[in-house]
Amino acid sequence: MVAAVAAVAVSAAVLVGCSTDSRETVRFTFSKREAIEFMQKVVDDYNASQQRVRVVMDTSGVDVVSASFVRGNPPDLMLANYNFEVARFVQRCTLSDLSGTRAAAEVRKDLQPLMDQYGRCAGRISALPYSVMAASVIYNKDIFAKHGLAVPRTWSELIAVCDKLKAAGVTPFYATFKDDWTVGQGWYDYSVGGSLDVLDFFHRLSAEGANVGPSSPVSFEKGFAEPMDKMLQLTRKYVNADAPSRAYGDGNLAFGKGEAAMYLQGPWAFSEIAKTAPNLKLGTFPLPMTQDPGDLRVRVNMDLAAMIPEGSKHQQAARDFLEYLYQPERIRAYNASQLGFTPTEDAPPPDDPRIAGMTKYYQAGQVYQGPSVLVPKTIPVFNYAQAMVFGADPASTLRTMDQDWARLAFRQPAAPQALGSHETKESVQ
Repeated sequence: MVAAVAAVAVSAAVLVGCSTDSRETVRFTFSKREAIEFMQKVVDDYNASQQRVRVVMDTSGVDVVSASFVRGNPPDLMLANYNFEVARFVQRCTLSDLSGTRAAAEVRKDLQPLMDQYGRCAGRISALPYSVMAASVIYNKDIFAKHGLAVPRTWSELIAVCDKLKAAGVTPFYATFKDDWTVGQGWYDYSVGGSLDVLDFFHRLSAEGANVGPSSPVSFEKGFAEPMDKMLQLTRKYVNADAPSRAYGDGNLAFGKGEAAMYLQGPWAFSEIAKTAPNLKLGTFPLPMTQDPGDLRVRVNMDLAAMIPEGSKHQQAARDFLEYLYQPERIRAYNASQLGFTPTEDAPPPDDPRIAGMTKYYQAGQVYQGPSVLVPKTIPVFNYAQAMVFGADPASTLRTMDQDWARLAFRQPAAPQALGSHETKESVQ
């Protein structure tokens, strides 16, 4: 009885608190857990800066957000990793048009084709990039200097570097095959992205739809055969002997100890490596897969994109906070804190020397989205990539991927890739 009375009292107090705050409440979902503290400070500063809108941050994740759309109660503003799970909202035109915002005017136009790869709603800009994460080969500068090695820019130069390191008793690459995602985002993505025009390949694959297979002009089996062959040359000859049993955490620790010269990971690994080797001199460079240095590109993903659902009942208030998020000092500070690239036109490049090796490629638009994230999750690309480095026949594996794609396209004509206006590699650059 006492507990019941207390509960009623608390509820009454909450209701009184709500009634005394006349500000419009905006529910803001944020999906990057490692940056929650930073973003909470942004929300607090915004709430303190004015008396019209109160932003409440929700970090419950994409599954909860998806359920809220089904219930007809979506968040007012989303800042989420841009992938197929989120892009479903774009493809189904359930997000409002942001083309008239100041934020949209400030975003680099050459990034739009990368956003459109996941699908689009005709006549709208449904999502705006907020943070672009670039990834490439991480290398130990001291090991390279000790052995008189220059950063390789062609496939033959890469093999020469690996041979010289191996002859000196140094493991060229530290690999962590136990975690399938490290194979997918690193070895598989870098090999494919450094070999062909990913944007063009997936556009043509989408056009084939359910016809993808042995007789189609474009397929995984045909397009990815050479990149996978080169990937396997590296993984069979130039990695640590215990790679099949090593996981991501093992790799960060071992690389921090200087047990290899190169590591295929993104900038998220820097903070982990620094826990045991804070003074290690590290750099980055794109994995060369051809004999033409002009083909060098870095893998990027839209780490965060901003979206306002059509079903939001607080559209204008959500736009007000959106504009606040995109103010130069704020978006730049966020990206600096996460070693990301700011996607606005006038943003200076990051000043962290560890990612300086990727800067000129990002600035020039020499980028690609990882092919592992350009297929729906129902096609287990990470598993397939891991199977190949473990010894599965690459031709057979790629043929299975073709079958998966065709089967999915047959069941869902709008998937796996929503068709829209095609942009060439030149337009991205």
